[in-house]
Amino acid sequence: MTELNKLGLAQARDLLRKGETTSKELTESCLKAIEGADALNAFVHHTPELALERAAAADERLKSGDAPAMCGLPIGIKDLFCTKGVPSQAASRILEGFKPEYESTVSQNLQDAGAVMLGKLNMDEFAMGSSNETSVYGNAINPWRREASDTPLTPGGSSGGSASAVAADLCLAATGTDTGGSIRQPAAFTGTVGIKPTYGRCSRWGVVAFASSLDQAGPMTKSVRDAAIMLEAMCGFDPKDSTSADLAVPDFEAALSGDIRGKKIGIPKEYRMDGMPQEIEKLWADGAAMLKDAGAQIVDISLPHTKYALPAYYVIAPAEASSNLARYDGVRYGHRAKLDAGDGITEMYEKTRAEGFGPEVQRRVMIGTYVLSAGFYDAYYNRARRVRTLIKKDFDDVFASGIDSILTPATPSAAFGLGEMTDADPIRMYLNDVFTVTVNLAGLPGISVPAGTDSQGLPMGLQLIGRPWEEADLLSSAYALEQAAGFVAKPHKWW
Repeated sequence: MTELNKLGLAQARDLLRKGETTSKELTESCLKAIEGADALNAFVHHTPELALERAAAADERLKSGDAPAMCGLPIGIKDLFCTKGVPSQAASRILEGFKPEYESTVSQNLQDAGAVMLGKLNMDEFAMGSSNETSVYGNAINPWRREASDTPLTPGGSSGGSASAVAADLCLAATGTDTGGSIRQPAAFTGTVGIKPTYGRCSRWGVVAFASSLDQAGPMTKSVRDAAIMLEAMCGFDPKDSTSADLAVPDFEAALSGDIRGKKIGIPKEYRMDGMPQEIEKLWADGAAMLKDAGAQIVDISLPHTKYALPAYYVIAPAEASSNLARYDGVRYGHRAKLDAGDGITEMYEKTRAEGFGPEVQRRVMIGTYVLSAGFYDAYYNRARRVRTLIKKDFDDVFASGIDSILTPATPSAAFGLGEMTDADPIRMYLNDVFTVTVNLAGLPGISVPAGTDSQGLPMGLQLIGRPWEEADLLSSAYALEQAAGFVAKPHKWW
């Protein structure tokens, strides 16, 4: 039998149900893989004892015949999710030593479904970043390498540790969060599948907040089927989250017919960016051709306000971040700076935040505070909110015209080298989110599916954007794309 850690959720679930393996064996296989993968820096808080304890409980549950789809399956949890008694730092020094006394709703849902937590995964600090280079734990590393090169590559961000761990078979799947592309971009960079569900589909309670009107949790997996299985376990109404939707959760896996005959797939002309690499352009055209061959109708569409999405996002997200991160002040929990004689509470705030927050978080808090300040609130923040409404209306109009889903590239390039973007103007890094932020601004579901490799052998992903609350339909279209693309490449093991 193949090494158990290399299985996907669906394959492992079927073996568990047939009694051909146990949760303990699956978990031990993953723990062994994690032990040998320090070079990737994907797992940052290890919980092997807890994992084996939960695996034993899952095996008992499986024996009794009362086991949901996720029961016994070992997964990683992004460090943004609060996990009871386990460090939950959001990859920031300011939350050093914080062990919550409660469990986030999403991780609790997974635990209730019998999933086994292997540990906590690396990420960009407070989910701010597109390359996992802002983490207090150091960079997460992409298991993929360019052909004939040892240059370490980014796994994307902010869910870089999750993407790296799934691509390197350290876990069967992982949780991620997506505020402007933080599930879909890392999935594209690592040849994995990542879905951001509709805003409100997964509870945000117990997930450390970055930008509350944009943040949404979702799964990062090895296949579309696995994404359907895990998403169903993560979703559900939560009265503790005022933005949680009180809607029934469909059987996403049962919806994976892959039959897209007669579906209308939109191709937005505004996503054809100047300077887009030829390989991304070709991947997009090939993806459209694959969907057409599968019976879909390809329709050119316009989303005219797309060009304003990045500026609007980089006003709204920092504004919400500056408000959310005001709670980290050294008074109640987390890091507190050492004070000099005569220092008062103001000096404590200033020193604690200067020591506790990294440069990118400081930059965004300052931008956010600036755009919310009295003289600029209307000029920046309210204008960005109006633009956001127009971007949402663009999508509403397209879907009202009969379009079922929209096909775009997931990223403007394949994975880049660590350090290649950080030394330059930060705007270059922000441009990585150019294809993904519109989906968050409009609150829509979006999925990244690996669809090919570039000339250096690195994976590239395509994004499908769906109608609100129609993740089942979106997953089915993504399944058709996955089947047509036939992407099976894996990173060559060097770590």
